[in-house]
Amino acid sequence: MDAMSVIDAVGIFGVVVFAVSGALAAGRHRMDPIGFILLGTITAIGGGSLRDILLDRPVFWTEAPEQLVISIIAALITYFIVPPSLARQTWIAWSDAAGLAAFAVQGSFIALDQGVSAVVAVVMGILTATGGGVVRDLLCGDQPMILSGQLYASAALAGAVVLAVLVGTGMSKDLAAGIGFLIVMLTRGAALIFDIRIGPPGEFLKIGGDEPK
Repeated sequence: MDAMSVIDAVGIFGVVVFAVSGALAAGRHRMDPIGFILLGTITAIGGGSLRDILLDRPVFWTEAPEQLVISIIAALITYFIVPPSLARQTWIAWSDAAGLAAFAVQGSFIALDQGVSAVVAVVMGILTATGGGVVRDLLCGDQPMILSGQLYASAALAGAVVLAVLVGTGMSKDLAAGIGFLIVMLTRGAALIFDIRIGPPGEFLKIGGDEPK
C-alpha cells in the first residue's frame, strides 16, 4: 500500500468516526434522522472542505462523493443501532478524538503534497481536524471543544508537527502518518482520562478537578 492510499484510508476512517461523533451529538440533543445526517455529515466533511478551499484544490467530497455517502450511512447506522445510553459526552469525546487524530494527519499530509511549507501544512492539519467539530458544537448550542480549555487543538498541533518534521527528515510518509496519529490519540486520550486542561492566565495547566474559571 503506497503512502497516498494509506492517507486515503486514514481519511475514510476519519469520516466515519467524525460522522459518528456528530450523530452521537444529535442523539444527545434528541434530534430526528435528518438532524443525525446533518450533524454527522457536517462534522465529517467540514474541516476538510475548508482546507481544500484554502489550498485552492477541488473539495474532496465533490471528487470522491462516496465519502459523503459514507458519512450519511455512518450517521444513519448510529441513529438506528446505537442505544441512547451511548449518546453521552464521553462517547462523543472519544469518537471525536479518533477523528481528530485521523484528520490532523490527513490534512497535514495533503497540504505537504500540495507543496506548501511545513508551517502551512501544520495549520491545515489543525484546521482539518477541528473545523467540523466546531461547526457541530455550534449547531448544537454547545461550547466548541477547541475553546473549552481542553487539550484539543493542541493534540492536533502535536500530531501535525510530528508528521511534518518526520516527513522532512525523509521518513516514509505512511510511517510518519502512523506516528502522527498515535501522538494525537495519546495526547487527547491522556487529556480525557486525566482531565488535563489549559486554563486562563494563572491557571495554565490543570489536571483533574473543576474546569478552569
